Amino acid sequence: MKKKYDVIVIGAGPAGMMAAIAAAENEVDVLLVEKNKRLGKKMLLTGGGRCNVTNNRPIDDLIAHIPGNGKFLYSTFSQWNNNDIMEFFSRRNVALKEEDHGRIFPVTDRAKTIVDALYEELKRRNVTVLPNTTVTKLIHDEAKVYGIRCEKEEFEASCVIITTGGKTYPGTGSTGDGYKMAKSCGHSVTPLFPTEAPLISEAKFIQEKTLQGLALQDVKLSVLAKGKVVTSHTMDLLFTHFGLSGPAALRCSYAINQELRKGSPFVQVLLDCFPKQTKTELLADLTLRVQTKKNLKNALAQWLPERLLQFYLEQLTLTDITADKVSLEQLEKLVFLVKNFEIPIIRTFALERAFVTGGGVNLKEVIPKTLESKLCQGLFFAGEVLDVNGYTGGYNITTALCTGHVAGKNAAEVASWQKY
Repeated sequence: MKKKYDVIVIGAGPAGMMAAIAAAENEVDVLLVEKNKRLGKKMLLTGGGRCNVTNNRPIDDLIAHIPGNGKFLYSTFSQWNNNDIMEFFSRRNVALKEEDHGRIFPVTDRAKTIVDALYEELKRRNVTVLPNTTVTKLIHDEAKVYGIRCEKEEFEASCVIITTGGKTYPGTGSTGDGYKMAKSCGHSVTPLFPTEAPLISEAKFIQEKTLQGLALQDVKLSVLAKGKVVTSHTMDLLFTHFGLSGPAALRCSYAINQELRKGSPFVQVLLDCFPKQTKTELLADLTLRVQTKKNLKNALAQWLPERLLQFYLEQLTLTDITADKVSLEQLEKLVFLVKNFEIPIIRTFALERAFVTGGGVNLKEVIPKTLESKLCQGLFFAGEVLDVNGYTGGYNITTALCTGHVAGKNAAEVASWQKY
């Protein structure tokens, strides 16, 4: 095996594989190094094993769904974006389909389809792949990177791209190696924290598992700070034995951790079970439903899931009353509760169990157009190692693939220029 390449890519997740492909498209010699035995190990778990490979929203919407420094990606998306991702896979005979909220999946519903397509393209582009190999350090001086050192050997290169991911699910290889490498070259790393993580609550009804396993569709979950809503998401929600999960909860985790990092002992989230209806509309609906001598719970049987209805009625001591005996004031309180139920969140899942890492290599030290380091010539970054994080729904893998492509293309150009 030869010891000198034009471009070396460290980490074979989506960003790394795409970076290697993009570099090789520009006719340079590329080495892709991966610590696991197989490529794309973590990628195989994404989207519930189906791989939500991108999202079909317009660029501005993509940016809006990347709360962690999404605006940094305008330059990246102007060069290569979600439309290019879809075209890339379509040209390689990977049929794609669109589901709710613009999410794009392979028709096969198998993440392996996406990983295999990337691997086949690596082979077609003659990328040298070195699996089961850990990079122990970068070889560099104060101004430039020259290569990498592995456990048993060294490799030279004009350019090195760090695509090692974050620190979530370390069993897949995401152990934060890239942050250490970046720091060795003088880069700073912003504080790391979990995002897209389930929410933990010590509320009595959570501890008693009153609503455990209850799934709600299209409800609105809002995060409060000093009594004001800082973010809201209308999606599905799941009550668990520890708190809240599901898409709405995961999306709120970024804002919750932002508030918790300010020193708050807990953060209130607000659950609205009827986000499409006003309180006035709900009250009118309820007023019609209670025109019966049935028990109130039976009169409202189709209004809410049974366990949730029972829980709300218990909060207002309305379990043993006939519908026609309920006062207007009691109905107003019920309407308020179903649209404004507060749940205290004390923390989210830890970083190791979150879906996405918040924080990363400081973007002030990276050139947005090329993703090359401002501090160390020939060093590039792509993917989750950067201080960029998005919501679930294909936004993070879009970031990984697009930054990977841009970093790979620009690294190849730098390497080609240095050859001549």
